[in-house]
Amino acid sequence: MPYEWIPHPPDGRPLPEAGAGTPPLRLHAWPYRSLSRRGFAGFIAVTFVLLMVPLMPALGTPVAFALLPFLLGALALLYMLLQRNQRDGEMVEELTLTAAEIRLTRHNPRAAPQDWHAHPHWTRLTLHPRGGPVPHYLTLHGNGREVELGAFLTPAERETLHGDLTRALAAARAPAHLSEPT
Repeated sequence: MPYEWIPHPPDGRPLPEAGAGTPPLRLHAWPYRSLSRRGFAGFIAVTFVLLMVPLMPALGTPVAFALLPFLLGALALLYMLLQRNQRDGEMVEELTLTAAEIRLTRHNPRAAPQDWHAHPHWTRLTLHPRGGPVPHYLTLHGNGREVELGAFLTPAERETLHGDLTRALAAARAPAHLSEPT
């Protein structure tokens, strides 16, 4: 799945108070990447070879010089568009959760980071099965704002994340004295 919990997924135990020496619970989510950097280089190389095939019979003639700019232009355009797609996929959402605060930061590739925070006790997590821009739309509501979470995840991943985040929020809302053994 293109998200991970650090240091571990929520298991329902209460979260420690902020500053208690235990790191906060963190969630990192990113879009799925179907084309790796190595695959990108291989695709461009294969495309170059395939674009040169129509040029082979014309080598040594003026027709080759007429075709070459168009073929190289098509390759350059493909390269630029795939590079743009790679940069757009560098978006990361980072959710930090402690007993005192939940903070969501979205790092956009071509814009300033977007930040939202609220107290976990007053935060509402909602999974909208229909009606959102994507199926199983996941939102957090608190501090007077509603923000989306993981819009680039698959519907099944958003459902799983909803369950994980529900347990994490319950742990953040639980009294801290419950985490101490008696």
